[in-house]
Amino acid sequence: MSELLLIDDDQELCELLSSWLSQEGFHVRACHDGRSARRALAETSPAAVVLDVMLPDGSGLELLKQLRSDHPDLPVLMLSARGEPLDRILGLELGADDYLAKPCDPRELTARLRAVLRRSHPTAVSSQLELGDLCFSPVRGVVSIDGQEFTLTVSESRLLEALLKQPGEPLDKQDLAQIALGRKLTLYDRSLDMHISNLRKKIGPHPDGRPRIVALRSRGYYYSL
Repeated sequence: MSELLLIDDDQELCELLSSWLSQEGFHVRACHDGRSARRALAETSPAAVVLDVMLPDGSGLELLKQLRSDHPDLPVLMLSARGEPLDRILGLELGADDYLAKPCDPRELTARLRAVLRRSHPTAVSSQLELGDLCFSPVRGVVSIDGQEFTLTVSESRLLEALLKQPGEPLDKQDLAQIALGRKLTLYDRSLDMHISNLRKKIGPHPDGRPRIVALRSRGYYYSL
């Protein structure tokens, strides 16, 4: 049974989602503010976190930033009642693996959680991938470039693994979304682009200044040789 930390100040919603998710095989611990969430994270090691953008004692985005610093490989799914594009973009920029607007269908939340958990625990163990000055361990989710290590989120790790396995070959956006997000992109969905942007920031360009990850307009991305 996967342990899930649900962080939302809406207690009625937490009860509803906890009841549903428990029936789906999750053990849910609910927290209604940032302080209790930090305490829960210090006491337990959840398999994933569902985090609301708005909390009574601070921003969920600030808590996400701390989560990414302390637990870089912990899957995080963001919720927002406002559904503002800026919230979505900021959440993804800060390292959220996925995002849902409230009110959300519990079935969709369950599907998204299962997808991100599958990506964080791949059944097939990939060997270390090396290309030029870059060395990547998919199992650890760690990239090493000239001796400097960078820890990737679950989605970033899946993206880089796919790109490195087919260097120089363009990969379709929808195929990459299925790999990184466990779902197809919807209209105006920039989730994949934000994960690629975060990945680019972490691994930087080639030593000669060329971008490692190249975008092909309306098509997809490839890792340049």
